[in-house]
Formats: sequence, C-alpha cells, structure tokens
Amino acid sequence: MAQRRPEVNLPKVNGNIVKYFIYFVIAMIIFSLLTTTTFITIPPGHKGVKFKKFGGGLEKDKIYDQGFHIVAPWNDLIQYDVKVKEGDAEMSVLSKNGLSIDVQLSYRYQPLAESIGYLHDEVGINYLQQIVTPEIRSATREVIGKYLPEELYSTQREAIQDEIFQRTFESVSKKYINIDAILIRSVELPPNLKGAIEQKLQEEQMSFQYEFKLDRERKEAERKIIEAQAKADANQILNASLTDKILQDKGIEATLELAKSPNSKVVIVGGGDAGLPLILGNQ
Repeated sequence: MAQRRPEVNLPKVNGNIVKYFIYFVIAMIIFSLLTTTTFITIPPGHKGVKFKKFGGGLEKDKIYDQGFHIVAPWNDLIQYDVKVKEGDAEMSVLSKNGLSIDVQLSYRYQPLAESIGYLHDEVGINYLQQIVTPEIRSATREVIGKYLPEELYSTQREAIQDEIFQRTFESVSKKYINIDAILIRSVELPPNLKGAIEQKLQEEQMSFQYEFKLDRERKEAERKIIEAQAKADANQILNASLTDKILQDKGIEATLELAKSPNSKVVIVGGGDAGLPLILGNQ
C-alpha cells in the first residue's frame, strides 16, 4: 500500500489584508495623478492660462498668478515664463553695395503677461523660435541692406541699431510679445575692407585735428587784430581830443606840482616850448 504524505499546515493569508493593500495601491496612484494634474503651484516669474477640455477650451482672458491652484484633472494649466530673458543671434547680411557682413546681436524679450492666453492660442509656447528670432533676422537684413559697410562700422551704428529695434518691436507686439532692447554686439567685415575703413577713419581724425588747430590759430590772429585796432582807435580818439590849450594847462599843472618839491629850483614862466614854464634846478 502507498504511504500517505503527512499534511503540512500552511498559514492562511488573511483576505482582508490583501484587499486593503490593493485599495492602498490604488489610492496612491490616484493621489499621485491628482498631485501632478490637480494641485498645481505656479512659481515666481510665471503665469498660467487654463485649457478646459470639456468646457469651452482656452480661457484667454483669465490669467492665473503665481502660487497654489487646484485644477480639475481633465483640464490643463499651461504655464508661461514672463520674466525678461536674453537671447542672441548671429547672421550674415548684405550691405548696400552687396558685401557680406557678419553681425552678432543680443536682445531682451518677454511675453506680455496679461495676454498669454492670446499668445498661446495664436502662437504657442515656442514663440521665441516662431516669432522673435525670425522677425529680428528679417529686420536686420532689411535695415543693414540700406547702409554701406563703413556706416555700419562707424558713424551710423547706433541709428541702425535703433531702426532694427523699432521694426522688430512693431512686428512682435502684434503677437503679444515685448522686445525690451536689441544691441549690435559685433560687426565683422572682410579684412581688406576693414583695413581700408580704419585707415580712412584715421585720416579723417587727423584732418579734423588739423582743421581744429588752424581754426584755433585763425581765431587767435583775429583776436590780435581786434586788439590792435582797438588800441589804434583809442589813440586816434585821444589825439583828436588834445588841443594846444589843453596841453598848456596840463603842463602848468605838472610844473606847479614839481615846484612844490623841497629841491631848490628857478621857474621861468613862458620860457619853454609853447609858452610853458621852464624849471631850472639848483645845479
């Protein structure tokens, strides 16, 4: 006869524990989903706009500020960084005379905070690549194409920079984006042209200094002429006002003053030229 194996008594698992464990796992999954889709915190420098999948779509005019927000899990809260950010662009453009110029630009931009609903509806989160960069490149090519290389390199650089900014600002503002500034960081010309322009600028500077020196000397000569003419006019007026009678009176006054000195002397009235007194000393 076959021998029966001894029965082994295994501990029975409590069915309630398994059930509670499954409930716990499901609750954790739901909580995790709610944490990322329902309990949302908008950080500083950001704003949000809500998209309702089953209730009218994008709320363009309602902007959510930074802080904690509760959003239904079937809705989306799209966040935008509204701080001022800096970008740069490098490009080759043609000048007025057809020469290629390498230009480096830097710019500051940001979305209009109260219009991010319209920005998201018409452009989207990638507004930098879709709007800002293409508009800056287009404006730069149009503006620089009206100037000669030496104007961009020296005299008209600031005016060119301002014109690029104005053109870009007008175009991107229509898409709810603000451009704070556009700056030309560097301009690279062909080496031969760069050397010729620098030499020309140096010669112009030397010519300016020479003209300044000539102008200064010319003014000094004019000053001396005016001073000499003033002295001549004064002498002419003085000579015209002196008569023989006035000279005699002045001579008498001077003689009387000399006669008051303690030195012994003889005064002969009418003994000098033109009837002036003649003074003889004690020698």
